[in-house]
Amino acid sequence: MSLTPPTVFIVDDDASICRSLARLVRQAGLDGRTYPSAEAFLEAHPAPPSRPACLVVDLQMPGLSGLELQQRLLESHSSCPVVFISGNGDIPSTVRAMRQGAVTFLTKPFDNDDLLRAIGEGLEKHRATLAAGQQVSSIRERMKTLTERELEVMSWVITGALNKQVAAELNVVEKTVKVHRARVLEKMQAQSVAELVRLCALVGFAAAEPS
Repeated sequence: MSLTPPTVFIVDDDASICRSLARLVRQAGLDGRTYPSAEAFLEAHPAPPSRPACLVVDLQMPGLSGLELQQRLLESHSSCPVVFISGNGDIPSTVRAMRQGAVTFLTKPFDNDDLLRAIGEGLEKHRATLAAGQQVSSIRERMKTLTERELEVMSWVITGALNKQVAAELNVVEKTVKVHRARVLEKMQAQSVAELVRLCALVGFAAAEPS
């Protein structure tokens, strides 16, 4: 297990706030990194983080605003959670931020414990999202090992069809279906048809439709 702590990206044009927040998150055992602008953050991190992370972003900054940064992240399919901080947050901005998936919106001056709680919530959310993404990638890799016939059989198996029904649909003998079915379960690392159905659903694999 890696001992690398989760990362908290702090984006604020106020250098003193960056320093104080970085000190706060580091004291909490996290890796605090600071950026003076949204542009600086995007330049340093063109790709979404692949490890648990959370963004603490000032709402109003020169250049790209916090909301615009959040929108850029959404467009790049980043799942990194965002905690907004602002000295004068207005209701429309707060509503927009929350609708776009922000963890919370804190008005300066805020309680440090509230910020740490929000960061913790964001990190847990990101861990879960990353784990789900890794599971989907693993399922897709397993699916690549299936032959064309095995994929065909799997599309029928997940409908709940019996072996003899699958055999009739594919115009093969029932014994052949049994062999392919067993190989599919083995390659997909599924202990049951129910689990196979769940795995297929996670990656959007379509079930066959009776003719």
